[in-house]
Amino acid sequence: MVDDHLYHLRFSDDELRRARRFWVPICRYLERYIPADGATLDLGAGYCHFINTVRSARKYALDVHADNLARWALPEVEQIVASGHRLPMFATESLDTVFASNVYEHFHTKEDVADSFREVYRTLRRGGRLIVMQPNFAYCADRYFDFFDHRLAFTHRSMAEGLQSVGLRIVRMVPRCLPFTSKQRLPKAPWLVGLYLKLPLLWPILGAQMLLVAEKPR
Repeated sequence: MVDDHLYHLRFSDDELRRARRFWVPICRYLERYIPADGATLDLGAGYCHFINTVRSARKYALDVHADNLARWALPEVEQIVASGHRLPMFATESLDTVFASNVYEHFHTKEDVADSFREVYRTLRRGGRLIVMQPNFAYCADRYFDFFDHRLAFTHRSMAEGLQSVGLRIVRMVPRCLPFTSKQRLPKAPWLVGLYLKLPLLWPILGAQMLLVAEKPR
């Protein structure tokens, strides 16, 4: 496991404060796929920007870094310290949404990623969705391994194939959505992020992260 100290070096407190703000329009955009009265799991929650912000009746944050969860998760978020490739704490068909942002590139092996997909499939209710936001190696290969903890590389096609292999159905695939990293020198004001999400013509110019929405068949 990469030491937790790496993440404290990577993001300053000011960067984290800005990130919390621009995650608001990102969550509002993604909520079209997330039932507000359901149960949502943030798999690899990190600083909990998504799970703290998204509107969902029941919220779970899972991460291997216990200190991040303890420090950042809001009181209404249930904290789970575990790896994302085994989910025994969740019953079969008990979740409506699983969200995984910038997490699968940190897994040790593709076998672990496949195990995670199978566990997500098991825990999702019929019609439940897995939302993946992930650096797309096809569009950021020159920068992808600038981050010490990036182990695995995926394109939108390889990620979609892996999801389909466990029985999930791809309902939306955007090869280029958000920029590669929040550390890029791009405007991060929430209103600008919201405007960007409303202008998909800009995504192929600035985007290097894929967005995939996969559904468990009803």
